[in-house]
Amino acid sequence: MLVQSTRSAYETDDLGAVLEGLAPDGGLFVEKELGSRPFDWKGCLPCAPLTRAEKILGYLLPGFENMGELVRLAYAGRFETDELTPLVPVGQDYVLELFRGPTSAFKDVALSMLPRLISAGRRQKALPGETVILTATSGDTGKAALEGFHDVEGTRIFVFYPAGGVSEIQQLQMTTQPGSNVRVCAVRGNFDDCQTRVKRAFAALRENEALRERGFSFSSANSINIGRLAPQVIYYFSAYARLTELGRIRVGDPVDFTVPTGNFGDILAGWMAKRLGLPVGRLICASNANRVLTDFFETGVYDKRRDFYKTASPSMDILVSSNLERMLFYVSGGDTELVRRCMKELEEQGRYRFPEDLMEKLRQSFAAGCCTEAETKETIGRIWRARGYLCDTHTAVAFRVAEELRWEAPMVVLSTASPYKFPAAVLDALGEAVPEDAFRQMEKLEALTGVPAPKGLRELKGKPVRFRDEIGPEELTAYVTETLLA
Repeated sequence: MLVQSTRSAYETDDLGAVLEGLAPDGGLFVEKELGSRPFDWKGCLPCAPLTRAEKILGYLLPGFENMGELVRLAYAGRFETDELTPLVPVGQDYVLELFRGPTSAFKDVALSMLPRLISAGRRQKALPGETVILTATSGDTGKAALEGFHDVEGTRIFVFYPAGGVSEIQQLQMTTQPGSNVRVCAVRGNFDDCQTRVKRAFAALRENEALRERGFSFSSANSINIGRLAPQVIYYFSAYARLTELGRIRVGDPVDFTVPTGNFGDILAGWMAKRLGLPVGRLICASNANRVLTDFFETGVYDKRRDFYKTASPSMDILVSSNLERMLFYVSGGDTELVRRCMKELEEQGRYRFPEDLMEKLRQSFAAGCCTEAETKETIGRIWRARGYLCDTHTAVAFRVAEELRWEAPMVVLSTASPYKFPAAVLDALGEAVPEDAFRQMEKLEALTGVPAPKGLRELKGKPVRFRDEIGPEELTAYVTETLLA
């Protein structure tokens, strides 16, 4: 299957897109005619979770051989439940728990699969050398990528996170990571600084003759990689299938989804599911105080020239939502010139205006809202007291926005992380004194609520910190180069 860049006519096959990660022109890879090929979406609903995943990924990435085996290696026995992403009723809504994987975050669904895809793609194309994975993280992607790629033959992985911009537990998950092929480094700045420099590094590293001679190629574990994005489509089908099993809906009824959104990948996966035929109603984009996406959907102007807030929901502290570029491509009918111009204006001027007629098309599928820090805190406490459900700071943002924008269709709130990844913020929201030590915070939260902390987070206590490097954003390319050539 051919895919192309969002910014030009550059094409490759789906294996090449996963292995390259980012197009040479800086664009993201997309299947232009997504959904035009027949897909038996109804036939997916009664399937077992792994079979359903195989069918969906086999459709989205048809060039990969033995997809059933890749799915089995990625998921079997690695999640807390056979459902992978269980659906839980909470009041009149439903919560899709995406944090039941090995790192307690929604990224596990995609990043358990991506290493299998990259390894398979390398074998099918008989690539020499090693594939180097470059990853920027606002908190959760980093650990999930490290967990998926550590000690995977033929790969190395670099993870960059904003210094002081992730929770203590998130940082420990990354900096204690075992593996002979992993490297973790803090970057002075915010997530956008990390993400921008990683994107720029691709071109420079690919052109480095010394690295080419050593046989290094480069790819990404961020959702700019289509192989990271595609597996996220799976759990929209899983939620819909479960609602039919419960008798809450009949096949064909619409379901709305509220998604806590930073980089736009998770919510874009819902739109992709809709293109495959799933009766997705509205996709509600929930932002925290960094409300750049809310303002975009309201005004048609994307403007990153604004104050940046470090919030209690750090994985959403993002002002440049990379995956929105894919959505601009689709809604414009594949107008690469328009997309390229918008991305150039964003980089050079810090803003762009998207045509109003195309914004109206976007608003047919998407709604948007935002949540302040005070509202996030209030929502965590209220949901716990009124419904007995303990949620993290990101899920609380989605709950709050879902309450404001709820219509008639059933509402599924995507829960993207365990509350134990942010124990200080959750304890504070419950009106409790917060111990200084993160593990005492976890213990107190567990004793208070009776909700068990994930084993993987409890076991971080006492693990030696392996990575303490910290660099400026402008040093990132040199850091990777010097490490690889050492």
